[in-house]
Amino acid sequence: MKRSQFSHKSLPILLLVPQLIIIGVFFYWPAWRALHSSFYLEDPFGFGSQFVGMANYTRLFTSAEYMKVARFTLFFTALVTFLALAISLLLAVKADKVIRGAKTYRTLLMWVYAVAPPVAGLVGVMLFDQNIGIITEFFAFLGYDYRLGVSYADTALAMIVVSVWIQIPVNFIFFLSGLQSIPRHVREAAMIDNPSGFRRFWEVTFPLLAPTTFFLVVINITYSLFDTFGVIDTLVKNNPASNPMTLVYKVFVDGFRGNDIGGSSAQSVVLMVLVLALTIFQFRLLERRIHYA
Repeated sequence: MKRSQFSHKSLPILLLVPQLIIIGVFFYWPAWRALHSSFYLEDPFGFGSQFVGMANYTRLFTSAEYMKVARFTLFFTALVTFLALAISLLLAVKADKVIRGAKTYRTLLMWVYAVAPPVAGLVGVMLFDQNIGIITEFFAFLGYDYRLGVSYADTALAMIVVSVWIQIPVNFIFFLSGLQSIPRHVREAAMIDNPSGFRRFWEVTFPLLAPTTFFLVVINITYSLFDTFGVIDTLVKNNPASNPMTLVYKVFVDGFRGNDIGGSSAQSVVLMVLVLALTIFQFRLLERRIHYA
């Protein structure tokens, strides 16, 4: 096989320059500004700043409100990740067995992928609305007074349901592709060796999906931590004080609504460190147990 080579050594560098500029402007520079601002008490109007050292971080970790948000974020991330993966895997397994109308069935499951998070949040508001919401009427039929935006638990339920719903198509696509990439002779051998469909799935099929599952775990955790911002912002109805929120949304609330630039920057640094530590844990420890074919 003939390998492609560049005529000049500087050409690959020149081709990488635009991407490096984008990364520097939109990632490294904001990250540096957040780290710098976290050590200062800044005027919200930009007229000056005062160095306060670790005061912003000390105030952060001694705040009962911040720790409550952190606990909810862990719960929200774990539950959304688990439900989105479990439901998607179940749908992918069922879709893989469909013979008639397979394209239509898969299209119906995947078209939610085109819905943006704020739009999904708006759909959730309509479904859980106290006056016209179908899900709210279902709860009323069961004798429960569901109150979105008023009850902490009710709003959390809506956030989880909508966040899981919008993430299912992405996971479904990858799981279905992973299932279809398993050789047919492996499936036939598994059917002969193990007649139980449930045991055959957990002992043969699911281990072969380990690389796909690991990749989706990383993607879904990142999604739950960051990309659910639009869903949460729509569902809390501009009243975050009495409603649940995640760490990334609290950064927005304290920074842009509370004008606490230093505290908000400290929160963003903590969030970056958390994601970095989680990524290292996943790739250094979990990936060791993943075997790629």
